[in-house]
Amino acid sequence: MKFGILKERKNPPDRRVVFSPKKLSEFKKIHSTAILKVESSPIRVFTDDAYRKEGFDVVSDLSDCDVLIGVKEVPIEALLPNKKYFFFSHTIKKQPYNRNLLQAVLDKNIELYDHEVIVKENGMRLIGFGRYAGIVGVYNGFRAIGRTLKTFQLPKAETLRGQEELIQQLKGIELPNIKIVLTGNGKVASGAKEMLDAMQIKKVSVAAYLSKTFDEPVYCLIDVLDYNQRMDGRVLNNRDFYEHPEQYVSNFMRFAKVTDYFIAGHFFGEGSPYLFTREDARTPNFNIRFVADISCDIDGPVASTIRASTIVDPVYGYDPATGQEVDFQAKNAIVVMAVDNLPCELPKDASEGFGDLFLKYVIPAFFNEDKDGILARAKMTENGKLTPRFSYLQAYLDGKE
Repeated sequence: MKFGILKERKNPPDRRVVFSPKKLSEFKKIHSTAILKVESSPIRVFTDDAYRKEGFDVVSDLSDCDVLIGVKEVPIEALLPNKKYFFFSHTIKKQPYNRNLLQAVLDKNIELYDHEVIVKENGMRLIGFGRYAGIVGVYNGFRAIGRTLKTFQLPKAETLRGQEELIQQLKGIELPNIKIVLTGNGKVASGAKEMLDAMQIKKVSVAAYLSKTFDEPVYCLIDVLDYNQRMDGRVLNNRDFYEHPEQYVSNFMRFAKVTDYFIAGHFFGEGSPYLFTREDARTPNFNIRFVADISCDIDGPVASTIRASTIVDPVYGYDPATGQEVDFQAKNAIVVMAVDNLPCELPKDASEGFGDLFLKYVIPAFFNEDKDGILARAKMTENGKLTPRFSYLQAYLDGKE
């Protein structure tokens, strides 16, 4: 079987890749019968020569490959018919801007495997860049604090070489006695927590966070049952929340009253309560000044996130009185960092981490007859049609949703 590593074609440019040269070499050692080719790229974080030094063919044409592996969406005009493709298609939530892409995949008889739906049997995601989004998101949030208060300066994350350099920069800043709340229990929150712990910011319990004042910066990690409560008052478990989100209301305001910096690292499921609304943000006891919305759900659970920001211009202000965007340094503005492609700022680390997971969980399925069902669950299209698992997208494809 021939595997081709795609160059990224989207703008703004994305320097990430699924396999670093070293990881691709490991792939070849484990599965010696595989033929591996790399599409030449002038922007990739690893140079063409780095792949050549590992013994791989770097080519301009991958049309003889069976499986093509990339990161971001492949432009319609670059799609090769009758191939197997892996990339983030951004279609599984019926995103209207990629409807034509999914239709083109069907028209070209492509088998599409979306990275986002490479999951265990229980639905838990196996691969992704979430950890690196958490790492960069926390850094960018602190950078926004320094820019706003004009008390310290941090360089842009994309100018640094990796997580360790980000940590060293953060260790050099002096913070006021702020209270930080971090939501989530997955890879994003884990990456964010790594950074807070590396800075040696004290972690405190929910009870202490809500009731005490501190003479040092502190943070509190909270999960869904900390900031949501059942309408009937019963305290059950996370599974109940995930299965019956309509039975819950947000209890996040108790944190908003005492928080200075909110890091949103949670996954927001359909039907779940919003953490805080625009009305909540207008109330006198809403204290949050800085938001690093790593999850970045627009006009959703974090009311101040009214658009995604960019790596070039990562911060904007949200005026809770008007619900409109303002300069982030405006009086009474909530300072919002909501970059939606954060791992792009850490391309080397993110690529190496992603490749570890892809080689561990996905590649073996091509050589063991997919005994764990990894490929079967992730396959979105086959023979010009949606697979049964993704048939819910048909109305979206037909323009009816």
